[in-house]
Amino acid sequence: MRLRSSCLVVALAAIAPAHAARAQSAPLVTALPAAVDSQLHRIFGAQAYRSERVDVRWLSDDTYTMLEPSPDGAGTDIVAYDAAGTRTVKVPAARLRPAGAAAPLDVEGYAWSADGTRLLVFTNTRQVWRENTRGDYWVLDLRTGALRRLGGTAAPATLMYAKFSPDGARVAYVRDGDVYVERLADGHVTRLTTDATRKRVNGMSDWVYEEEFDLRDGFAWSPDGRAIAYWQFDMTGVRDYLLVNDTDSLYSFVTPIQYPKAGTTNSAVRVGVVSASGGPTTWVRLTGDARAHYLPRMAWAGPRELVLQRMDRLQQRDEVLLADAATGIARTVLTETDSAWIDVVDGVRWLDDGRAFLWLSERDGWRHAYVVSRDGKTTRLVTPGAFDVIDVRGIAGDWLYFSASPTNATQRYLYRAPLHGAGGAEGAPERVTPADAPGTHTYDLSPNGRWAVEVAATFDTPPVTRLVALPGHATVRTLAGNARVRAAVAPLVANRAEFLRVDADGAAPGATLDGWMIRPSTFDSTRRYPVLVFVYGEPAAQTVVDDWSGGRGLWFRMLADLGYVVVSLDNRGTPAPRGRAWRKSVYGAVGVLATEDQAGALRTLLRERPYLDASRVAVWGWSGGGSMTLNLMFRHPELYQVGMSVAPVPDQRIYDTIYQERYMGLPAQNADGYRRGSPINFAEGLRGSLLVVHGSGDDNVHYQGTERLVNRLVALGKPFDFMAYPNRSHCICEGDGTTTHVYALLTRYLTTHLPAGPR
Repeated sequence: MRLRSSCLVVALAAIAPAHAARAQSAPLVTALPAAVDSQLHRIFGAQAYRSERVDVRWLSDDTYTMLEPSPDGAGTDIVAYDAAGTRTVKVPAARLRPAGAAAPLDVEGYAWSADGTRLLVFTNTRQVWRENTRGDYWVLDLRTGALRRLGGTAAPATLMYAKFSPDGARVAYVRDGDVYVERLADGHVTRLTTDATRKRVNGMSDWVYEEEFDLRDGFAWSPDGRAIAYWQFDMTGVRDYLLVNDTDSLYSFVTPIQYPKAGTTNSAVRVGVVSASGGPTTWVRLTGDARAHYLPRMAWAGPRELVLQRMDRLQQRDEVLLADAATGIARTVLTETDSAWIDVVDGVRWLDDGRAFLWLSERDGWRHAYVVSRDGKTTRLVTPGAFDVIDVRGIAGDWLYFSASPTNATQRYLYRAPLHGAGGAEGAPERVTPADAPGTHTYDLSPNGRWAVEVAATFDTPPVTRLVALPGHATVRTLAGNARVRAAVAPLVANRAEFLRVDADGAAPGATLDGWMIRPSTFDSTRRYPVLVFVYGEPAAQTVVDDWSGGRGLWFRMLADLGYVVVSLDNRGTPAPRGRAWRKSVYGAVGVLATEDQAGALRTLLRERPYLDASRVAVWGWSGGGSMTLNLMFRHPELYQVGMSVAPVPDQRIYDTIYQERYMGLPAQNADGYRRGSPINFAEGLRGSLLVVHGSGDDNVHYQGTERLVNRLVALGKPFDFMAYPNRSHCICEGDGTTTHVYALLTRYLTTHLPAGPR
């Protein structure tokens, strides 16, 4: 049952007598207009504008598979297509129905064995922090039709990260923190590790590695299938953060999470190799304190060696090591250093039959691709020029395909460069995405690089998914055109957004920020409109990207048509492809420089655009954007009259080690930076109307921080408004009607405290 927005309640906190008039003049519970309430439900409840996304898996160089509803609607078929468009139902839904079951398996994930004769199906999944990574795995033998659940006597929904051996005869998986191998011929299960506890896990990661290094699946088969390499996390000494659940039982209970806050003890992490038949583990031999280093990446580099990345705790030094799988002896082949921080390089790709590897580095001020010899003695630049390689998309023959946008940091295109070019102008990268195709383009290349699945969108147009032939980029066929959604949103996006560049008004000489602006469809330049600023501002994400943003973007357009001008700006320090200096200028001062950039750019806009009403400006953001909202409200109350801060980090000292220390250093070494970057220390500056929203079950940005902020504002006698969502995580999305409720709350708060419409 959907919660109607008229049921929204906001708790008013800490109203000092001197502020009573303001509080009484702005009622906290008012009904939204029926049309607004209805549109919020369409966007966030019914999801009437949801775009179709296609999950494509390359089966071979020229064939891919997709999930399609079965003709009888009872399940999901797995369908194969070749490049010519020939369609084959490879696995009918009926073949995925277990004996005695009323319906086929719900396919939530799947993988093929290397020879394509077996299918691994992931189903009955459970969420573990951000993603559903625990569940049941079944194997279908396409030759015999046999369908069997893995895990032996394991309880339902307890297996993680299952994957075929290279020969497809076995499957390895994690169960309760230990690694197992199951032989498919007879179901024999071998337990490879036996020491898992609540504080020690194998083949998976701890909370902070998953969140900040995107490391979940913690083991890998050797290329010859004889061994498995895996991470082990020893969380002894990592303090528990207790999530309190007050609603799901008669008495409250707690869920402990090993969560290292900035400056505290990390897990001790190591990598080992064990025979796939069982036996002792050979640990990679590394010097130094394991709790003072990170091992964010590991993979096989041939049948006898591993390649690892090892970073110091400050993440200013990244070593690439090759380790002998039999002895554990490791040697450093490449060392990358930076006075700010280094980003982990995803997926070291081997070239020239393993004699060299591909590496990304900012050593010349731009993120470029280099070819490095296996021994690390020679390094050659592949992507010359004053631009950033955003990510590597694939290799086809002698060509490296990558994403870049040299002249517009808000867009993304496919480029290619010769891997063995001479460098310089003659080896200059070339754009593959057509010149007349603006916006954001992502690509999934086939194994041979002859084909790619392209997803293309702009800020004003929903995505289209196509199969294209490379390098000419000719469209072979459209896989998801989203015609229905395009037609539905057409009247909503008829008034196109404006992308702009704005001077930071003295915050830094020559600093120009990218931004976008959405005006009302009935815009009149002779009148003055209230402004809503959407902000993030931290090193983890951009808000100013020429890409379709789904429900949130449609909410912005709804607000614009109520009579607001909606604006967003990317300050220095956001991860835009504008060079190392742009991204890393915030080192040691997260929250400080960004605040001045945002405020300075707003001053420029208010001065240059007379239709923006400087007396009516609101700001809002989520997570890091919630923190930025607080900083702007507290430090620049002369500019921002209304703020809506969702799931903020008011005090940087209570966020996790990997993220906060990467950008700020250790609290003991940068105490003043942590103080100046934390908005809680500037709460006395609050003058306008502030709403703070948080989920009490947030395992990422802890509710603790907002409670501390509440205490600080109460002590200062500051009026503010507060909404808690019981047991919701960082997305505040669990439970029927929650997302609609959140955006209805924000809409009501904005329209109540900063009435819409021009003057």
